[in-house]
Amino acid sequence: MDIHKKIATEILLRNNAPIADFENLSPNNFHHILYDTYSENSPVHFQKIIENETLDQVSLFRIAEEYIKIIERDKFIKLTPLGALPKKVMIELYEKKFIDDEMIESGITKLWREEDCIAIMSMKIATQLAGLTKKTKNKLILTKKGLSFLKPGNRQQFFELFISTFADKFNWGYNDLFPEKPIGQRGWTFTIYLLGKYGQNFQHDSFYAEKYLKAFPDFVTSFESDSMWTDVQQFAHCFAVRSFERFLGWFNLIEIDKNGKHFWNSETKIRATEILPGIFSIDM
Repeated sequence: MDIHKKIATEILLRNNAPIADFENLSPNNFHHILYDTYSENSPVHFQKIIENETLDQVSLFRIAEEYIKIIERDKFIKLTPLGALPKKVMIELYEKKFIDDEMIESGITKLWREEDCIAIMSMKIATQLAGLTKKTKNKLILTKKGLSFLKPGNRQQFFELFISTFADKFNWGYNDLFPEKPIGQRGWTFTIYLLGKYGQNFQHDSFYAEKYLKAFPDFVTSFESDSMWTDVQQFAHCFAVRSFERFLGWFNLIEIDKNGKHFWNSETKIRATEILPGIFSIDM
């Protein structure tokens, strides 16, 4: 074997060898997770057929469907002077009870403004980023693409566009005060992979944060230890809020057990729901 073939063989072997910090995925596998997310070459990709019964259980997507229907019904939504959804639309969507907001349900806040329910606010932004709605003269209207997704036969395509836009284009840091780094969002299907591997039973949210940090160690440098939290604990909190509470939880891909306490409580546990394998094919 000449030197060039030997080098090529060594590179091929190295790129396909399991890496412990990647949960024994190879560099090639991890490359597909990061840069070829939705192809069948990736260890995590959409199921070829996602049943309607599964989509019926995806809370944030169901809100998006109802939102599109409201705009179609009323022809447009007149926004507030600040460009937000009016109270009556917020109430109509929230009363569908697809997602309960902890602050609203506890009575700490009331649903007066768009920002009072960040799940609905995030959905609104994601649908616009997906090209389903557009703003004109302070009104929200449906685009041709948005109208096309009102057809039942396009429902899976609608879902895949919505979740991929939420995961890839909507800035998860928009809703929090954590560092402006794509913590949790970068390589988000690696978290799906971890849930497919370990999610049959409840695990502490820090269990997943630790494994994610091994794959993306530079993210911890965004935090500094203080008198209350270490840098790793702050990272884990950020990861859990963004990945679990405000993404996978909103899509009902996980069950969250807070043990009656706040999300950042150390006893918070995560388990995958039966919806996860109905949406994603996960190759172990």
